[in-house]
Amino acid sequence: MRIKKLFTRGGKKTARPDGWQSPDLIVVGLGNPGARYRNTRHNVGWWCIEELARRSGIGVDGGNRHTDLGEGYLRGVQITLARPLTFMNKSGDAVSYLLRRYNATPGQLVVIADDMSLLPGRLRVRPQGGAGGHNGLKSIISVTGTNEFTRVRIGIGRPFDRGDEIDHVLTTFPPDELEQVKQAVIRAADAVETLATDDVDLAMNEFN
Repeated sequence: MRIKKLFTRGGKKTARPDGWQSPDLIVVGLGNPGARYRNTRHNVGWWCIEELARRSGIGVDGGNRHTDLGEGYLRGVQITLARPLTFMNKSGDAVSYLLRRYNATPGQLVVIADDMSLLPGRLRVRPQGGAGGHNGLKSIISVTGTNEFTRVRIGIGRPFDRGDEIDHVLTTFPPDELEQVKQAVIRAADAVETLATDDVDLAMNEFN
């Protein structure tokens, strides 16, 4: 499955008046805004956007009250990087704004999120699927009315005690896990590069 490209009409992309053509991918890293959440497990999607911004030289500082965003190129492919400013359970508001801004469809999204069902440092790429209990993905599915968008999920592990999931995602990583997750964030950015230049199947084969 190749990710559908944006704004293709008659085989040509539509250019904006400022000369910047529409992006091939809209990459959204989920997280919570504010300094208190920056280093928590729930914010690894933001970390990946920061890694992609570093690689591409894209400044993620535009947008509106729902999301920061930046437009540019990654490996020669036009992309938008987005970091929602809504809290996690309102992530769909940010995605809705992005889809309207670019006249895009959910099939043109790549969403990066944490995943408790995966061990810290593990990675999973999927072209579609359920929310898996993740409130950010639930919100996106609810607002868009579909689960058919690509997601890159970064493992953060489960808490020892059932019922502690909310506290768990809002805590920081212990040192041994932190290094594993940092490496997973780098690999997640590699997966996004593969999604940009190749397709979902190749990314799944290489990174899952």
